[in-house]
Amino acid sequence: MTTTHHIEGVETHGVSFAAGFRTAGLAAGISAQAGKKDLALVVNDGPQHRAAAVFTINRFAAAPVQWSQQVVTDGRVDAVILNSGGANACTGFEGFQDTHRTAEEVAELLNVSAGDVAVCSTGLIGERLPLEKLLAGAGEAAANLGDSEAHASDAAEAIMTTDTVSKQAGLTVQGAGGSYRIGGMAKGAGMLAPGLATMLVVVTTDAAASSEMLDRALREAVRVSFNRADSDGCMSTNDTVLLMASGASGVEAGEAELTEALTKVCQDLALQLMADAEGASHDIHVRTFNAASEADAEEVSRAVARSNLFKTAIYGNDPNWGRILSEVGTTEAVFEPEKVNVSINGVEICRGGGIGEDRSLVDIAAQRKVTVDIDLGAGTQEATIVTNDLTHDYVEENSAYSS
Repeated sequence: MTTTHHIEGVETHGVSFAAGFRTAGLAAGISAQAGKKDLALVVNDGPQHRAAAVFTINRFAAAPVQWSQQVVTDGRVDAVILNSGGANACTGFEGFQDTHRTAEEVAELLNVSAGDVAVCSTGLIGERLPLEKLLAGAGEAAANLGDSEAHASDAAEAIMTTDTVSKQAGLTVQGAGGSYRIGGMAKGAGMLAPGLATMLVVVTTDAAASSEMLDRALREAVRVSFNRADSDGCMSTNDTVLLMASGASGVEAGEAELTEALTKVCQDLALQLMADAEGASHDIHVRTFNAASEADAEEVSRAVARSNLFKTAIYGNDPNWGRILSEVGTTEAVFEPEKVNVSINGVEICRGGGIGEDRSLVDIAAQRKVTVDIDLGAGTQEATIVTNDLTHDYVEENSAYSS
């Protein structure tokens, strides 16, 4: 079980924190866990219905991803229905028909167009969803929509799979034209790696903004948040980050302020995902700085973050900097080996590509967060990848996932 420690300014509010949105979450019987909430519905009541989204780049994109990619093409989304308990991925034409039928059912219930209803699913790949239960659940959700914190919490709980806690974030933005709100929910605890993660994210705002602005702001926010979260190097088939704007505040958002605020909310949700990563006992922030380019810094940080040898060392409370250097050396980043320094939790245990301070000075066991700082000595750019250690619990959980 994890405790949420938000980024400054961000609080625990969900998708109905922004005005103009109603939501519901309930148990529809989709999940194999009896009584588990497994279906959520988020509705944009307007007056605007603008939207943008980012999806997995996995070539086996699930049916709901394929459908929702078409839905957001015109920059409008009126509602999104989400389910846990089944991914509806690799289910062929029939699986796509199930997604289409789901959108049609929601559209009929809400008196909107099916082409403006996004669909998201998460769970086991390669199995059809129990469509009748899903459709019945959609009807129940539509009848129980509300804008309270409890409604938002129910929705956040309904999209959980192997998560141990729900993830929500809300931020009040003091913009140049007045104040508006951003709210969000996310799920994900494994298969966390770009593009995106095995995660579903819905972010809402009551700001007024064009769909083009939303798209630019979301892509920049995702680039430095969810795409910098890398738990296990495994890319999902169902990743979706959906942003919807109602315009209910009446405040026109400036692009720079919206991007900054949206980034903060997405980074907060990404950190919540990593804090709940399957089996993790440490959150690891790998920062590469003084790099020749941001791309170099990201490549180096990601190479270290994806090293099983490094991740198991952290699990064993072993500050084995040799495993860090060996990964740095596999990259194409610009650096001279004799200029590279590495610190763990503030102790420079590698200096000039060689021995630094005594590694016994590093205390990993004492705290959940571990910081790794890699100084390439080659420029002024930096990037941080957030990952976690590799534990016995991760292996046990994923070895038994579908059985």
